[in-house]
Amino acid sequence: MEEKRIRDSEVTLSQLMQPENANNLGNIHGGVLMKLIDEAGAMCATRHARAPAVTVAVDSLTFLEPVHIGDLVTFNAKLTYAGRTSMEVEVCVEAEEILTGRRRVTNRAYVVYVALSGEGRPVEVPCIDLETDEERKRWKQGEQRQKERLARRIQQAV
Repeated sequence: MEEKRIRDSEVTLSQLMQPENANNLGNIHGGVLMKLIDEAGAMCATRHARAPAVTVAVDSLTFLEPVHIGDLVTFNAKLTYAGRTSMEVEVCVEAEEILTGRRRVTNRAYVVYVALSGEGRPVEVPCIDLETDEERKRWKQGEQRQKERLARRIQQAV
């Protein structure tokens, strides 16, 4: 299977946050952000695998700052690690106050997806062609997180 570059699978989604997405404080519900994080991550994984990808784990999701009604929110999804059938995607969320141009990172998540065949079985995914030192560093970190996820799964099965 041919290697693929990280930049060829990147996905960026942007959405204006509306009142129906918010609580009574004017903050966007975490679940709304989680859904959009998952959509961006799944599209990135699907683009890499060229096969349907389903979520198998949310390794981490941090809420750094609130997102408000009227913010333009951008979800940047980038592959960090690929195993045999699974892929880890980092999604960085940035909110922009349209009138001032002020931008801030509000969330960061690592989500794991598995590529599926037409019969719903896991299929192999392409290896990542690591082009930069930063990509190699992020891949090693992703590999370590994958080892920790597998160790947790083994412990939970006992």
